[in-house]
Parts: sequence; structure tokens; C-alpha cells
Amino acid sequence: MDAWILDESPGEYRYGQIDLPAPRRDEVRVRPVTSALNHMDLWLTKGLPRPTLPHVPGCDVAGVIDAVGDGVDLDVGAEVVVNPAVASVDAVVRLGNDSPLGRGFQILGEQRWGGHGDGVVVPARNIVAKPASRTWEECAAFPLATLTAYRMLRRARLKAGETVLVVGIGGGVSMAAQAIAQAMGASVYVTSRQQSKIDQAIALGAESGFDSSDERWPVKADVVVESVGPATWDQSVRSLVPGGRLVVCGGTSGQKVEVDLPKLFFKQIEIIGSTMGSYEEFADVVRLVELGLPIAVDEVFDRADYPAALERLRSGEQLGKVVLRHPTS
Repeated sequence: MDAWILDESPGEYRYGQIDLPAPRRDEVRVRPVTSALNHMDLWLTKGLPRPTLPHVPGCDVAGVIDAVGDGVDLDVGAEVVVNPAVASVDAVVRLGNDSPLGRGFQILGEQRWGGHGDGVVVPARNIVAKPASRTWEECAAFPLATLTAYRMLRRARLKAGETVLVVGIGGGVSMAAQAIAQAMGASVYVTSRQQSKIDQAIALGAESGFDSSDERWPVKADVVVESVGPATWDQSVRSLVPGGRLVVCGGTSGQKVEVDLPKLFFKQIEIIGSTMGSYEEFADVVRLVELGLPIAVDEVFDRADYPAALERLRSGEQLGKVVLRHPTS
């Protein structure tokens, strides 16, 4: 198959031919119509993490089933969306909604081949029907980011009427967090280094926004949604009300932060880590999408223009997801 391939990590992607995988028992192969970029696409080129090589990237996929393995009751030709969070059956049975904590948890495009090629193979349990009312671009844009944001807010126990601060608005997770929090009845504030992104977030329903580089932000939040890391960590902690919850899913500015312990225990705040989501949570996300949850698509590139799409993501200028449109033949 034609695909974007990583031969070395650290390294650079090349466009070329690689064997098209066949589905095994209980697996499905999907021909992508659209796929979407994530920071994972960039991290893999730096060896953070280093995947099994050669590797095909792409965490988000929407497309058409073109082959099924034994034991699969799904139709070839069906239009589908792929859940990028792959938990084992054992983890699902034992842990339920916390199946991402199970041994062997995988993310499409990280520990297993992803969707920036002609075909991707996943367990049949990771296939859902494409929401008929949403575009192919939207259906590639929502899976990883919206699932991640949904689990973050669930773990943070967000309630209607509370105040949420979304740090670093513009990426897929932060845009999804704003949309979900507003749908839950929360008041949302945002930060960004770009006034244009703050203005667009306000146009989408945010109460206000602040410059991420300011030493203090004039807001007190019940929940802070963090994915930036050391560049904004101190401001995020200071922005919590006593008893507030900071939920974090990544660190685009670095991997290590310092925690002021007196602030932690005197203010009785919580720091909550969160990654991806469960099958139940993905089903909730799909229902929200079917009901019209806003999905932010920034720019759509042809698959052949993947390097330009990577540059768009690397620049940090995007507002929402960067999507690839795959060739039709």
C-alpha cells in the first residue's frame, strides 16, 4: 500500500510502499477517507516514543471497511470511524471505564500502525458507524482529541455551573474541552499567546481569555484543563480555587514541572492525570457528536501534502484539527 512511513526514530517520514496488512480474527481493515494529525505525529520523529519500525503514523481515522477477519459481523463497504484507544478484552472486563489503565493499552498510530496510508487494521470493537450528519473531515477530527477531553472533564468531576479554564486554546484537545464544558453548563475561560485564538474562542462561547505568557491570569477556576506543561504550570495552579482540580493530559512545552507542596496541601487542590478514554466514554463521545457537538477543523490537506500539514501543526498556528484527505483511488 501507499503510506507515509517512518523508518528510523528519530527520523523523518517518507512516502512509499509497504505491505497492506490483512485483518486477523476479530479484526477489521479500514480504507481511510480522512485521517487527522496529532502531536504524536511530531513526537515519533523525535523518538518520543520510539515505535516499532517501520511505522505508519496517524491516530485518527474515518473511512470505509474493506476487509474483515473471521468472527466479525460487520459489512464491507460500511462507513465508519475508528476509536484510537485499543484496550484488551481482559482490561475491559476487569477495569471497565478505566480500561486505559490496563496492561498492553495501545494508541492507534503509536504502538500500532495508524491511518496515514491506504489501510489500517484494528480490532472490530474499535469500529463505530460514521455519524451520518457529520462530514468526513469532522469524523477524522474528533476521535482522539474529543475522547481525551471528555475523560479529562469526567475525571475532574466537572459539574454544571462551575468555572473551567482551558490552557493553550487552539489544539484539538483544548478546543474539544471548551465545547464539552460549555455543553455541560460550565463557564469557560481560555488562554493563548495569540489574541486571534482568544477572540475565536470567545466567538464560540468562552467568557473571556488571557495571554498565556502573563504571570497571573484574572480568573479563579474549579477545573483547569492543562496540556502545555512547564510554560504555564505555575499560572494554572494559581488559578485554582481552594479545592480545585487541575487535570493534565500532556506537556507540549516539556515533560517536567515543579510542584509547590504548600500550595498543594493548604489549598487542598488535586492534580489529576488523564490519558485517552474507555470504550464506554468513546460511545458517549460519538453520541455527543451525533447530537451536534462542535468539532473544530483547522485546515484540510491532501495526503500527499503531509509534510505541509506537519508544518502547520508544528507552527502552533492551528485552531482545531489538521486533517488529511486521502486519494479516492
